[in-house]
Amino acid sequence: MRATNVDEVLTILDGIVAGARSAEDPRGYFAALYRQVTLEVRTRIVDGWFDDGPRMSRFDALFANRYFDAYLADAAEARCWRVAFDAVRSGQSVILQNLLLGINAHINLDLAVVTGQTFQGAALAGFHDDFVRINDILSSLIPRVRATIGQFSPLLGLLGDFGDSSDRMLDFSLDRARDNAWNAATLIAALPPQQRPLMETQLDNSAAVLGQLIARPEEPLATWIRMIRRTESKHAPSRIIAALDSIVA
Repeated sequence: MRATNVDEVLTILDGIVAGARSAEDPRGYFAALYRQVTLEVRTRIVDGWFDDGPRMSRFDALFANRYFDAYLADAAEARCWRVAFDAVRSGQSVILQNLLLGINAHINLDLAVVTGQTFQGAALAGFHDDFVRINDILSSLIPRVRATIGQFSPLLGLLGDFGDSSDRMLDFSLDRARDNAWNAATLIAALPPQQRPLMETQLDNSAAVLGQLIARPEEPLATWIRMIRRTESKHAPSRIIAALDSIVA
């Protein structure tokens, strides 16, 4: 499945989300959130919010295709996506971990690579403002994401005892990851094409290490995660997917 514009991205995400709900597959949590973000991006494109709406639509498709390739592969090529999917399939991750694992792989690797391969020189500089505008969309959705998770994870507030609420964890992860992705993209864009695969491998390895830390935190956080998971386990994944898939629409 390959998309060429934002509408086709949404069509493919519709199928992934529906399939995950039917199969009770918790990989659908990230897919549902991704679909909601994409709905908001499409609305902003239609409203003329971006400097270049058609460019953003094309870029959105290139970016999403990386996720589609990983999701549909029996064994995702990227290490960070394998770490994410293995952790989700294990049944040991809580909803927030599940989302953070997807965010980590898709932004720290995919976003950096697609941006750096698509734009170079003046074109990259010209894309920066629209790149940053996506941050505003993500930030606007964080409170709704947190409220949705809270419906199924009543003990999630325990994470506040570690100095970060789940809101700030999501916000920090998104902002920091997108800043890192932009910096990495500038490096990729400056490299000769034959050297870019090595940079991509380095980014993948770094994202895989971070994914492992998200999936298997050290004590005492690991114990608190287990407590949170027990409160979430009574809810079917399909219900959680449905809730995450209704944040925007």
